[in-house]
Amino acid sequence: MFRIRRLHDATLPINRHVIAQIQDIIREQFQDVADFKIRSIPEMLDNPMKYDFRSVLFVCDDRRGKVKGFAQFSAEPSLGFGFLDLIALPNASKGGGLGAALYERVREECLSLGLKWLLFESLTDLPQYNPDPMLLKANRARLRFYERMGARPVLGTLCERPRKANADNAYFLLADDLDSEAPLDATFARAAMQAILTRKYRKRMPARDIEEVVASFVDDPVRLRPYRYIKERAPNPHRGIPSDLKIDLVVADRHDMHHITDHGYAELPVRVSSILEELEQTELFERVPRRHFGDKHILAVHDARFVSYFRDVAMTIDPDKSLFPDVFPIRKNVGQPRKVASHAGYYCIDVYSPINRNAYLAARDAVDAALTAARTIETGSDIAYALVRPPGHHAGKDSFGGYCYFNSTAIAAHHLTSIGRVAILDLDYHHGNGQQEIFYDRSDVLTVSIHGDPAVEYPYFSGYKEEIGEGDGEGYNLNIPLKRSIGGDVYAKALARAMQRIKAYKPEVLVVALGLDTAQNDPSGTWQLVADDFAANGRAVGALGCRTLVVQEGGYDCAVLGRNALAFLSGLWTAYHRK
Repeated sequence: MFRIRRLHDATLPINRHVIAQIQDIIREQFQDVADFKIRSIPEMLDNPMKYDFRSVLFVCDDRRGKVKGFAQFSAEPSLGFGFLDLIALPNASKGGGLGAALYERVREECLSLGLKWLLFESLTDLPQYNPDPMLLKANRARLRFYERMGARPVLGTLCERPRKANADNAYFLLADDLDSEAPLDATFARAAMQAILTRKYRKRMPARDIEEVVASFVDDPVRLRPYRYIKERAPNPHRGIPSDLKIDLVVADRHDMHHITDHGYAELPVRVSSILEELEQTELFERVPRRHFGDKHILAVHDARFVSYFRDVAMTIDPDKSLFPDVFPIRKNVGQPRKVASHAGYYCIDVYSPINRNAYLAARDAVDAALTAARTIETGSDIAYALVRPPGHHAGKDSFGGYCYFNSTAIAAHHLTSIGRVAILDLDYHHGNGQQEIFYDRSDVLTVSIHGDPAVEYPYFSGYKEEIGEGDGEGYNLNIPLKRSIGGDVYAKALARAMQRIKAYKPEVLVVALGLDTAQNDPSGTWQLVADDFAANGRAVGALGCRTLVVQEGGYDCAVLGRNALAFLSGLWTAYHRK
């Protein structure tokens, strides 16, 4: 199974591995490409305008980073054209449509950038310039492929004649109208050719030769060669969102086993289905199956005795019954609890978070879903969303509560520290006390939480602005508590402050604990946010331009959950891809 994705930078280990393979392919197949250009590929991604064009690199690979093909592309938005530098598969590759898929992805990028034409060079299929029959056959096959994709040679110019810059080889300039069926305007073509030759060949081609080639575009419109290998190419009228631009969606698909009807329990299975129903009406998401991960990921952030207690006691309880803790010992001078149900209060922080068998199993699946989504970020995706329940952000190192058992957000964030610094932005109405406790003495994870004032809101005993971290983590925890009755304008100012701190931290990955209980009329909150506010908040987060993992937390008004989730995620996606 392969995927096509854009490489934005060389910071991820998998991207560095992929770039090294691309460099090897170029050295093997394109001996005329200078080695300094090959070595400069990482810098071209990090500083895309340094080389006079906006450099874009697409790779076809698998989740392990095995390269099956690539396309290197230069965009010139001010003139309105793109230039395809290279498109290649490894020598051992059989193709299987990969070249066409890569070319089509480049065309989609041109359209998304508002470009009018895709231009590039290819060896001619004219016999006088191809004395070797095998080379002539290969060049004809290549031109047949490009015709099928929508590109045809420019005629009536000096482009198709040998020139010193091409080492006596004759190249066609090919032009693809991107299905617009517009004529190739001569003034536009001269400006584009001037930019291509000046910026890409200035060290090998005298200025006088460049001017001669540019001046040879005299026909208006510029003539394109009639189709030679196919009768006619049918335009593609419908263009959906390319798969590499979609949000990876991972759902904790067994969450509905956890269904508690006691004590007015508000954390219900319909929460997930109401969100999923809204998301599935769009093309914005790419469903990724949930994978299973070992307990080591949970034990990296949670106390082993707590994990063992929760698992062992939960599995002894009748599946149809729940245990609500009712005795909460002060932990001073209290020994470790035995693995019996009556000792659950040692680990619990409230009276409405029960232990039962399915709560454990569902929480375990939520961890797997969050880690699966984190893994997609780790292997090159830009945005991923883990739609999980039960939530997790109130679960501390050795405590559960607030419907939360394992802290899926913290577990995923810790996993992502393998690729660099991580910031957690908790947008739930209630303080993200679990992440704060877990990372309070660490500087490799910045924790930021916007929430209701803990003087009057759950969890009451944490979330104050004075809590800034300790030890190595001092200064890496930011709490922004807000009053009970606020609207989107006040929230936007708080979010701007949070994003300013995150931007200064420069994380490799941003993890958003997305609580939707900040919505107007949510039964667990008092704020007044509506769908437009969630969309604006998503745009504010996406404008950071950082790889982003979103993990679902609270939100209990199922009439608006889906609408607000989609508004936030759509806003995030839009701003991210405009960066």
